[in-house]
Amino acid sequence: MRYRQLTTGTLALGVILLIDVLRVWLPGIITIFGQAASTPAELMGAFALGWFVLALGAPAVVRRVGARPVVVVAAVVLALARLALTAAPGGRTQLWLATAGLLAGLVWLIGVAADTDRPVPGLALGFAVNAALHAVWDTVDVVWWGTWVAWLFSSVVVLLFLLGTAQPVARAGDGGARAWLLAGPALLLAGMVALSPALARTGMSYLFAGNGVAGSPLFGLAPVPVAVAAFLFTASTRPPRGWGRAYGPVALLVGALLFALDRGDLLIPAVLLAAVGLGACLALTDDDNRPNETAETEPTGAGSGTTSDVTSATAARRGYAVAIGMLVFALGAVGYYSAYDLGYPNAAVPVVVAGLVAVVAFTAQPVVQWLPGPFPPLRAAAAVTALALLAPVVADEVPVASNRDGPPERLTVVAYNIRMGFGLDGRFDLTGLTEVVERQRPDVVLLSEVDRAWLLNGGHDTLDVVADRLGMPYVFAPAADPVWGDAVLSRWPMDDARSLPLPAVGAPTGAQALGVTLDLSDGVRTAVVSTHLQPPPGQGPVVQARAVADFAIRYAAGRPLVVAGDMNTEPGDEAFEQFTAAGLVDALAAARPLATSPADDPREQIDHIFVSAGLTPSDPVAPLSTASDHLPVAVTVTLPPR
Repeated sequence: MRYRQLTTGTLALGVILLIDVLRVWLPGIITIFGQAASTPAELMGAFALGWFVLALGAPAVVRRVGARPVVVVAAVVLALARLALTAAPGGRTQLWLATAGLLAGLVWLIGVAADTDRPVPGLALGFAVNAALHAVWDTVDVVWWGTWVAWLFSSVVVLLFLLGTAQPVARAGDGGARAWLLAGPALLLAGMVALSPALARTGMSYLFAGNGVAGSPLFGLAPVPVAVAAFLFTASTRPPRGWGRAYGPVALLVGALLFALDRGDLLIPAVLLAAVGLGACLALTDDDNRPNETAETEPTGAGSGTTSDVTSATAARRGYAVAIGMLVFALGAVGYYSAYDLGYPNAAVPVVVAGLVAVVAFTAQPVVQWLPGPFPPLRAAAAVTALALLAPVVADEVPVASNRDGPPERLTVVAYNIRMGFGLDGRFDLTGLTEVVERQRPDVVLLSEVDRAWLLNGGHDTLDVVADRLGMPYVFAPAADPVWGDAVLSRWPMDDARSLPLPAVGAPTGAQALGVTLDLSDGVRTAVVSTHLQPPPGQGPVVQARAVADFAIRYAAGRPLVVAGDMNTEPGDEAFEQFTAAGLVDALAAARPLATSPADDPREQIDHIFVSAGLTPSDPVAPLSTASDHLPVAVTVTLPPR
């Protein structure tokens, strides 16, 4: 194996490990370090940014002691942290393991930059393989599995990474700073848009419903292999000359703009255009500023820092470039997602980051003599695409509802705020979540705080995974943006789905009411409305409650009706009384007081189920579980006689 191939492969493996750590660390900011909507967003943002700012000191350390010792030590810490996280310990242990892995990964990347003048092949391969694996894992990374398969896979990747790090490195030339600067912004855009399997599947699900809502899609992950192939091929081939070089920056900007429009029907073109554009922009920075072909065959000593071909100033320049680029990643991620706590417009964030990438790429010196990369572009793209092609086959399941023999006499309804799938200990606990729901033997499940692609929460499609495990198809409606909202899952067919955006009344996170109609066969139909009220600071959600009650009554049009969700109001409050004033009955009244939040010490009655007067509720319960910060509520309703 040529040293360039070894360097590229090791860089790709390190990038995969770093992204894995980020998918644990980022959610830990709001599920372990703080609590969304209670811990100040500014404090959580300062915690997140602090580690990236601290990494800005790493280039000085590299310059003083040499790149090699820094790379080896940081690689070992990154590998051990990633392996330890496979145990998913939860709590502060998980947070600090992930933090150690993050900081080590940043320092490792800065050290690698000192001795690497051509990072684009390794970065692109790492981004693409990680996206393909994330899709094959059904967007639930092996770090959360807790099985022998997870340990085996993690151990193999860590071992290969450490073996590659232990080998001598190739000589480096004077270029690469521009490409290293784009490492962080490219990681942000890949995780948010271009190479996000969860976003691709969510986009597909909007094509299977209409009326601004999403349904269970067929082959929802089908766009992922296309995006991976387009990204990796454009990143590894020679860019056009002249104004043809602009196609990548333009495609990336258009993809970011489509994403920023917050429309579910535009997510698929946003993903594909961003993938093509991001790969092409990286290729524009893959310059030919390399000294000569000796860099392909002459390694430096295992104990050396930079080589005679590159000055310490050049190494430091690359180190600072990657450190600043990763700081851009952190600023973009924190800036985009904290808007849902602080309430400022965030659509410009991905567009600005895409603009930065486009400008840096387009103003790069045009390649005069293109040198082939370490791996043949077609073969590399085909191999990774083949891996991604497994996703629609092994990870896409489509639960199908069908009419049973005759209408049922009763329906069991469960309403649950699932907090993006993260338990009180900060673990991504879909097993605990689905087990507590399944014990109720539900016919209908209404979910709040459903996240389908937020990078800040690990980039999972939580809804599709939960639906697969419960064996129930879903209808999803957006609230904050196209990938965050509420859902209804049902064992009976659903139709006539409609969503009503609710007045914001000063609350930064959006809210909506989703209505679906259950077809119980023989002409028997029941209306179900799922919502999550978001009260303005210091007030109750009175205006939103009134809007939901009015919408639900109109939508049901005289049919039996169930309204449920996280209402953020207690019995006797003015907002609660909006539902009873509309003629709805508190289905949990027989079990009052029935506190549901916080899950480990319930004190507040804020999760509710209301039914129309014709339905008879029984067996209300809030089963204990710490798979979320709320308890689920469940009730069995007897349908009116036909």
